[in-house]
Amino acid sequence: MGCIANPRAYDMPQVSMRRFFSLLVLFASAASGFAQAAPPDQPILPRTTNILEAMMAAGPVIVLLFLLSIFSVAMIVVYFFTIRRGAIVTSGYMATADALLRKRDYLGLLAVSNRHGEAIARVVQKTLDFMTKNPNADFAQAREIAETEGTRVATNLHNRVTYLADIGTIGPLVGLFGTVIGIIHSFGALGSDLGPSRYTLLSKGISEALINTCGGLGIGITAMIFYAFFRGRSQRLISDLESASTHIVALLSLQQTRRSERAPVLLEDEF
Repeated sequence: MGCIANPRAYDMPQVSMRRFFSLLVLFASAASGFAQAAPPDQPILPRTTNILEAMMAAGPVIVLLFLLSIFSVAMIVVYFFTIRRGAIVTSGYMATADALLRKRDYLGLLAVSNRHGEAIARVVQKTLDFMTKNPNADFAQAREIAETEGTRVATNLHNRVTYLADIGTIGPLVGLFGTVIGIIHSFGALGSDLGPSRYTLLSKGISEALINTCGGLGIGITAMIFYAFFRGRSQRLISDLESASTHIVALLSLQQTRRSERAPVLLEDEF
């Protein structure tokens, strides 16, 4: 008789294969679950914000602060080149003026003063121009012309420096205005019915207020520091201008005295 095949012998390999595939599916699902789950000890890094993004999110007031900062920086750079001793008094011009006055070469000194751009040259030019047009005028009037022109130059120099003090006062006030706007936005978000998103709006308003405050204080502090620096420099330059003007007027007075002691000669003949 032929051998009768056992049907369970064919079922056992099929059952084993089913269990094997079931285990594979189980391990695959467990591995995908572990891969998707973040490890608990790994910190979540926050998104960083650069300075430009923070300024763009600080509201419209930051534009005014940015314009003020550009204006103050431009003024500081200009003052470094204009508020200096070379623009007020130079040793070369003073030596030339001294030599020409001792030789009584008034026309030569007037021509030299017209070519130079120093403040003392303008004072001498105004004085000599008055003496040329009014030869019979008293020397006290010529002295008054020199003092008036020197005072005008000193006042102009002082007024230019004062602009930095104005920026130092306006900058923090503009920053305070932006701070108030940011606080208004924060309280508006805190009282809204937006749910958890209101805390995001609250932090945004606080950030806007602090950025505007920082910008205003930065502009004000920088402007006041350079105002104090240029104020001290301008005072020293004004003192140098007064000393140079006194020297020029004293030489003119000496020449006037010597001319009066000699034979009477009209001033227009000397010029």
